[in-house]
Amino acid sequence: MKVIGQSGREDLALVYIAETPDGNALEFVEALQPPLPREKKWVLIVSTLFGCPVKCTICDAGYFYRGKLSKEEILSQIDYLVDRRYPCRRIEVEKFKIQFARMGDPSLNESVLDVLEELPVRYDAPGLLPCLPTIAPRKTDAFFERLLDIKTRLYTDRFQLQFSIHTTDEVLRDRIMPVPKWTYAEIARYGERFYQNGGKKIALNFALEKNAAIDPEVLTQYFDPARFIIKITPLNPTYSVALNEYHSFIDPLQPSQAAGLVERLRQAGFEVILSIGEVDENRLGSNCGQLVLNHLRAEEKISGAYASVESLPSQ
Repeated sequence: MKVIGQSGREDLALVYIAETPDGNALEFVEALQPPLPREKKWVLIVSTLFGCPVKCTICDAGYFYRGKLSKEEILSQIDYLVDRRYPCRRIEVEKFKIQFARMGDPSLNESVLDVLEELPVRYDAPGLLPCLPTIAPRKTDAFFERLLDIKTRLYTDRFQLQFSIHTTDEVLRDRIMPVPKWTYAEIARYGERFYQNGGKKIALNFALEKNAAIDPEVLTQYFDPARFIIKITPLNPTYSVALNEYHSFIDPLQPSQAAGLVERLRQAGFEVILSIGEVDENRLGSNCGQLVLNHLRAEEKISGAYASVESLPSQ
């Protein structure tokens, strides 16, 4: 893997774009959470697919898809970031979070599981905290069964599992994530098994569109607040969001807009995380898929990597 460019700020987030020997492009990120220093929290966000076949209508990673990264290609992203900061691979960070969420749904790549097996022996990192966000596509049952085994054996209480739900409106959910996926009941059953083995509650993530519903009665019908938490974020200002004329329910500059919704969910028994992040990350163009997409739109494209964006099918 060869890093060919980066964007961002050292004190907030750096996004890297790289190419593999066969000409595929990927991106990965290291981020801080101001005002916390790196020694308190350091987040790595790595790609697991070259693009994404899911084509979520809020995400730019779905503009192209060229297959799965190998175990070595995923680890090379982590190695690059670790070796820049901690060349001895002793990572003295209180919360060292590795999130498999940059480009691609990780459940579509079995190599992610091989990476999870490798991480505890590859790095001396007492604060290691893997995070796996997913929409739970159909035909991934074997992935999730092995994930449960790995988590139970190697991570116990230090693993974050997150299901992207985005709305309790089934029609809109299918529009945002236009592939066959687990039902709420299936997510709930698996989440209960995952939580029973100890650790953090399972997160239900809502990147909330202005007209999207979050009905507490629907959520409590399926999800036990003792095992699941609700995470609400603004919609990132991606090209896809603009193309599909979505509007964020939450203005990052005015998070108090969500106060009523948060209170209703809490009254239903849920712990709620309102995750706003740093507004400057949007100005850096550090949302999923944007750096590669910008690269494809530029005159200096990687030879033989992808077709131009103009020739890709519209969503």
